[in-house]
Amino acid sequence: MNNTKRYNHIILLVVLIFFVISFITNILNSIISDVKESFDLSLTLTGLLPFSFFIAYGVMSIPAGFLSEKYSYKKLLAFSFFIMSVASLTFVLFPGYLVFSLTLFTLGCCMAVLQVIINPMLRVAGGEENFAFNSVLAQLVFGLASFASPFLYKYLAKDSINEGFSIASILKAYVPNNMPWIALYIIFAVIAFILLIVVILTKYPQFKKNKEEAAGTLSSYLQLLKNKWILLYFFGIFSYVGIEQGIGNWISQFLLQYHELDPQTTGAETVAYFWAMLTVGCLLGLLLLKVMDSRRVLIIATTITILCLILTLIGSASVVVITFPLIGFFISVMWSIIFSLALNSVKEHHGALSGILCTGIAGGAIFPFAVGWIGEITSLKIGLLFLLIPLGFILSIGFWANPIVNNKTLNFKKD
Repeated sequence: MNNTKRYNHIILLVVLIFFVISFITNILNSIISDVKESFDLSLTLTGLLPFSFFIAYGVMSIPAGFLSEKYSYKKLLAFSFFIMSVASLTFVLFPGYLVFSLTLFTLGCCMAVLQVIINPMLRVAGGEENFAFNSVLAQLVFGLASFASPFLYKYLAKDSINEGFSIASILKAYVPNNMPWIALYIIFAVIAFILLIVVILTKYPQFKKNKEEAAGTLSSYLQLLKNKWILLYFFGIFSYVGIEQGIGNWISQFLLQYHELDPQTTGAETVAYFWAMLTVGCLLGLLLLKVMDSRRVLIIATTITILCLILTLIGSASVVVITFPLIGFFISVMWSIIFSLALNSVKEHHGALSGILCTGIAGGAIFPFAVGWIGEITSLKIGLLFLLIPLGFILSIGFWANPIVNNKTLNFKKD
C-alpha cells in the first residue's frame, strides 16, 4: 500500500501521457477533410497522411524496447516530448503537405517510444495488484481525449467573423487564413513543452522489469516470429488498428461526400462520438469478459460490427451518424481480447511479444491508405467495404484461438 501511495504522482503522469497520446493521435480523424481541401489532395495522398503517422509504430516499437533497456525512462520521456514540440512548431512555421507528412512520422515515432515505456511505469508506480485497474483508468482517459479533441478542432475551425478577442483568434493569427486547423499544432507544441518540463521536474522510482516484461533479446524475437500463431495474432492487432483508423479517418470525408454534412460540425461531432462509444464499449467489454469466454465476445462483437459497416454504406444520413459511433462501440473489445489471447498463448518472452504486437499498430498506416487508394479508383464506399477483409480475419480468431490460459469468468452455478 505504501508503495502505491508513494508513487501516485507517477500514476498521474502516465495517465496524463495517455491523454496527450490520444489527443494528438486521433485529431487526424477530424481534420482529414480540411487537410485534403487545404492541400488540394487526392484520396490516395490523403490516405498517406495516417500512413505517415502509423508506419512509425512499425519502425520504432521494437527499437523503443531496446532503447528502454539502455536509457532511463526520464531521458526517453524528455527526449520524446522535446522532439514532439519541435516537430509541431516546424509544421506551423512551414505548412505544407510534405512537411506535414514528415511531422506526422516524427510524432508517430515519439508516440511509439511513449507507448512502450509507460505501461511498465504504470505497473511499478501503482503496484502489480492494481495494474489492471490503472490500465482501465488509462484507457478511459485515452478515450476521453479522443472524444475531446474534435471539439477543440471545431472551436478553432469556426468562422472568426465577430469572434472578437479570444484564444482561437490569437492562435489563428499565426497560421494561414484558409488553414485554421494548423493552429492545433501550436497547441500540441505547447502541450509537449509543458510535459517536457513536468517530466524533467518529476522524481522517479527505480523501475525494474521482471524477466517476462523485459524487452527481450534478438533471439527471443526470432523465436517468437517462428511461431505461426504469434504471426496470426500480430495480424490480428494489425487488422484491428487498421479497422479503427480506417473507419475513424474517413468518417468526415464520407459524411461530406455522400451526405453533404459539414466536416467542421457534424463530421467532427460524429468522430467524437465514435471515440466516445469506443470508450463506453470498453466498459461493457470488461463486464462481458467476466461472464463470457473472450473468444465468444470477439465473435459477437465482430459480427455486429460487420452488420453496422454494411448499414453505414447503404444507409441514409440519419442512419450513418448512428452506425459510425456504433462501430466504435463494438470494435472496442477487439484490441484487449486479441492482445490477451496472444499473451496467454505463450509461457515466456511476454515483453518481446508485446513489442511484436505493438508493431502491429502499423496497420493504422496501411488500411486508411488502402481505403483512400481504392476509393480513388472506384468509390469511397467500395474503399470502406474493403475493411470487411480485416474484420473477417478478426472474426476467425474467435474460432481458432486456443490459449493456454482462458479469461476467468464468474461461476453462477451452485456447487
